[in-house]
Amino acid sequence: MEVGFLGLGIMGKAMSMNLLKNGFKVTVWNRTLSKCDEVVAHGASVGETPAEVVKKCNITIAILSDPAAALSVVFDKDGVLDQICSGKGYIDMSTVDPETSCKISEAIALKGGHFLEAPVSGSKQPAETGQLVILAAGDKALYEEAVPAFDVLGKKSFFLGPVGNGAKMKLVVNMIMGSVMNAFSEGLTLAKRSGLNPHSLLDVLDLGGIANPMFRGKGPEMVKDNYSPAFPLKHQQKDMRLALALGDQNAVSMPVAAAANEAFKKARSMGLGDLDFSAVYETVKLLKHSS
Repeated sequence: MEVGFLGLGIMGKAMSMNLLKNGFKVTVWNRTLSKCDEVVAHGASVGETPAEVVKKCNITIAILSDPAAALSVVFDKDGVLDQICSGKGYIDMSTVDPETSCKISEAIALKGGHFLEAPVSGSKQPAETGQLVILAAGDKALYEEAVPAFDVLGKKSFFLGPVGNGAKMKLVVNMIMGSVMNAFSEGLTLAKRSGLNPHSLLDVLDLGGIANPMFRGKGPEMVKDNYSPAFPLKHQQKDMRLALALGDQNAVSMPVAAAANEAFKKARSMGLGDLDFSAVYETVKLLKHSS
């Protein structure tokens, strides 16, 4: 099976490498073409433009940074729309708002192509180990055709119905994750300031009802001030913003998420946007207690 892959950031590089390791033929494109070098060394081909990749492959996957990038790859000159046609499928695994997914879907359909949104829950390590959770919606036939690839990329894939539902599910998941990360950061700071060993807090949390892989994986690194990016903070803040907009559209009061979004914005203003989203911890540590 030959698959096109657009976007070789933290996630895209790991996912395309997994496809190659599992016997897929992969043709890649990235806006900065030099980022293709490592996957080419493992057997991938390179397309000079998104259109060239779509022309070569029956299924093309994209995972891009934000709605603007997702729209640009489709609608710009030499973009996906230049070559999409009947018999070809386009799968956007970016985290975007439902309106962006619907706009892309409508444009692909007008060209006779098939569209599936399939954002993923998981960051760098799950992407590297094929343990992502795939939240697909749109063309059911394309979903079925893509299952062999999804089985390599993830531990579970969900088909959630019409276009927009995948985006909504991903935004809800990331909104919860961002809100919990802020509470976790406050808890670590409170423990340390009140004279407790933060490592003991991590041990206690891991044995209780709120034990989870995020605390287990991020906590020890946060205590060491290590924020090597698995999921960049700037992307987490973008997802909080999009989730809050979804809340506005549905008249859902979200004061906890709104406060968490402000913390991520503060972290971005501190120059932490390219670090892992757990670096929001620094915004709490910054508030020095008075003597």
